[in-house]
Amino acid sequence: MPLWIPVTIFAAFAQNLRFMLQRQLKVTTLSTGGATFSRFLYSAPLVAIIALGYASATSSDIPGLSLRFWSYATVGGLAQILATMCVVALFTERAFAIGITFKKTEVMLTALMGFLLLGEAISLGAGIAIAVGFVGVVILSDPPDASGDWRRLLNKGAALGIASGALFGVSAIGYRAASLELASTDPFLRASVTLMCVTALQSAAMAIWLHLREPEEIGRVLASWRVSALVGLTSMLGSLGWFTAFTLQNAAYVKALGQIELVFSFLASTFLFRERTTKREVLGVLILVTSVLILVLTL
Repeated sequence: MPLWIPVTIFAAFAQNLRFMLQRQLKVTTLSTGGATFSRFLYSAPLVAIIALGYASATSSDIPGLSLRFWSYATVGGLAQILATMCVVALFTERAFAIGITFKKTEVMLTALMGFLLLGEAISLGAGIAIAVGFVGVVILSDPPDASGDWRRLLNKGAALGIASGALFGVSAIGYRAASLELASTDPFLRASVTLMCVTALQSAAMAIWLHLREPEEIGRVLASWRVSALVGLTSMLGSLGWFTAFTLQNAAYVKALGQIELVFSFLASTFLFRERTTKREVLGVLILVTSVLILVLTL
């Protein structure tokens, strides 16, 4: 089994844990901006320790950081901030599992942007898998109380979900492009150094934003350190997995396999949050799981 497959599954599991914790912060303690900031503030120092510690332990030099690297990293990092805010805001519109499912529109958009920006085409089997996954997302796009055809697509939950998918697609391509700019053959070193730079940038950007718009939220994030620190830890683990996978494989394939996160999110939605799901929603998830299986079997 190629290394990127188990790494991606691990990343999806860790990311689901992080969104669960952010949902709790959003519902009980923090604003959307505060819950988003908690992710970057507490993960940045952990990532720096791992990146620098790994380089020291392997006697590796930190690769040079070119202007092209910083350009890609900045675009990817800012897009991820906005995408995360969309997902956290979505948790107040729809159930946890459905919010995570909407985010998976990133798969189709990542494939498109990867082809346009990096020239990375996808195989026929992967294209079929992505198309099947899109069907599942369309099925899940209906709000539970839809009373007319326009409500099926033109609703706040769908808009936030699709926006998060587009922005996560931009961030994935930005991160892959940035990591490929580093002159190293060690995929973990490239991934950890890229992540270290990105999380430092994101922490600074979010701190400035909150200072200007919601200065009281910074204190709340610090006060909620018990949960926020766990958000940072799970964010660091998930991001290291994603970044490593991006250095090993086409970002569209990584994101397509990453839909396995939906299995984890529906288990959490059902057994932890006690949120009810409809037969239509279960069907949508089953179709998405089928798309993951098609992807794995055809690559």
